[in-house]
Amino acid sequence: MMGPSLTFALFILFIAITLIITFWARANTRGADDYYAGGRAFSGVQNGLALAGDYMSAASFLGIAGIIALSGYDGFLYSIGFLVAWLLTLLLVELMRNAGRFTMADVLSYRVRRQPRVRTAAVASTVTVSVFYLLAQMVGAGALVSLLLGLSTDTAKIVTIVAVGAMMIVYVMFGGMKGTTWVQIIKAVLLMGGTTVLTVLVLARFGFNLSDMLGAAARNSGHAGYLQPGGRFGKEIAGDPLRTLFNKLDFISLALALVLGTAGLPHIVSRFFTVPDARAARTSVNWAIGLVGVFYLMTLALGFGATALVGQKAIAAQDPAGNTAALQLARALGGDVLLAFTGAVAFATILAVVSGLVLASSTSLAHDYFGHVLMLGRPRESQEVAVARFSSCVIGLLAIGLAVIARHQNVAFLVALAFAMAASANLPAIVLSLFWRRFNSAGVVAGIYGGLGASVVLVLFSPVVSGKVDPVTRQSLSLLPAGVDFHVFPLENPGLVSIPFGFLCAVLGALLSDEKVDPERYQELSVRSLTGTGSHRASVRRRRTT
Repeated sequence: MMGPSLTFALFILFIAITLIITFWARANTRGADDYYAGGRAFSGVQNGLALAGDYMSAASFLGIAGIIALSGYDGFLYSIGFLVAWLLTLLLVELMRNAGRFTMADVLSYRVRRQPRVRTAAVASTVTVSVFYLLAQMVGAGALVSLLLGLSTDTAKIVTIVAVGAMMIVYVMFGGMKGTTWVQIIKAVLLMGGTTVLTVLVLARFGFNLSDMLGAAARNSGHAGYLQPGGRFGKEIAGDPLRTLFNKLDFISLALALVLGTAGLPHIVSRFFTVPDARAARTSVNWAIGLVGVFYLMTLALGFGATALVGQKAIAAQDPAGNTAALQLARALGGDVLLAFTGAVAFATILAVVSGLVLASSTSLAHDYFGHVLMLGRPRESQEVAVARFSSCVIGLLAIGLAVIARHQNVAFLVALAFAMAASANLPAIVLSLFWRRFNSAGVVAGIYGGLGASVVLVLFSPVVSGKVDPVTRQSLSLLPAGVDFHVFPLENPGLVSIPFGFLCAVLGALLSDEKVDPERYQELSVRSLTGTGSHRASVRRRRTT
């Protein structure tokens, strides 16, 4: 009884601390600038910690460790993909931070004539990507609490998902960006500390000899190719060259989504608006890269260590998707005490990340759609903030419902789908807006809707939704039950098709439109994005339409 009781006590302690921070932030939030961007008062180091906290999600801590534990070498490719993604992010986010004010739509609409269309498209993309990302965090919460409190029923997971959803709604409605950022900072410190403790302890079991740990993991995995590529991606299937080809293409598709998707994630973009200047933004990236890099290296020890000490069968028996591998490792290393601490850290991770995602979505709905489309760019700040708070409640309820449906999926896998959508819909519009003089509002709208639509449709008709069955147990590995099969797209991740399609739609939309571009506005955007001159002024350009 000590384990669940201690775990529950730590959960309550973290929730109490974060609620105090949330209501402190509510008392110190005066307007839209405070609610959306924390008053732009955070330092580069503080924002770097918060940014790393945003990025090191439940998919990183629980999902990647589980995929490595179950898939071996191929599972670690998730860690590599998430880490390499920061190279592109470093290139783009500072430019976007200088050009925008609160949201991605501020950047995309800066130089175009038909702003309402652009902002509406950006809102649709922001909400869709954020909701898919939210699913992963909340699914992870269900698996986490079920293990820690000794609850194995579906009802327990559903109750946990609902509870986490309610907490994130409270954080965003009352705390805004100030409260969310401080929660992220605390969570980042806890997560790095907890992961470091687990890594040191698991390596100590093998005399800090990585080779010994990998050897033990291979023996406990149950199959000879555990430490070789091809266990999960690019698997060779005898007598079926077409299926073999699709397996290899699926790996390429996943890699593209992970590497290109980060720069298009709405909650990552909005975090850079919380710092006062471009120098602080660069400092944020540098700190985040260092923390994220060390963290993803440690996921190797978590995943392989779990297989070495717990065993693949025990991991799969607890959760077939592997989401509890890191927690089972903690129990094997330090008993109920370390399990309770690790669980509390994971719970903090989930609550912090979902709050950032909901805030990004509600900000986009309030600032972009309500403020600039419905109110024609002339709302009162109090109205915008009220709409943002209401929107956070609606988005939270939607995410809760979808997470209940997807509660059996691996959380890292769900995040990969969100990354594919971000790369397909947002990245083409961002890159071409910043670097192509001929680009216009028609291109932005076509690129966003084309990339987003393609990724959603391809996922709907992929093995993710129907048709994927375990060859041994005959149980469904898709969202829908076994026997339901309407998949026609063979890849599980749509990025290989949807990302080029998004760029193609954006280019064709711009070229086929007769909309005139404003060269002065493009030049102004270029100077502003590169130098930061004039960024984040209180007054914004009056809406221009044709």
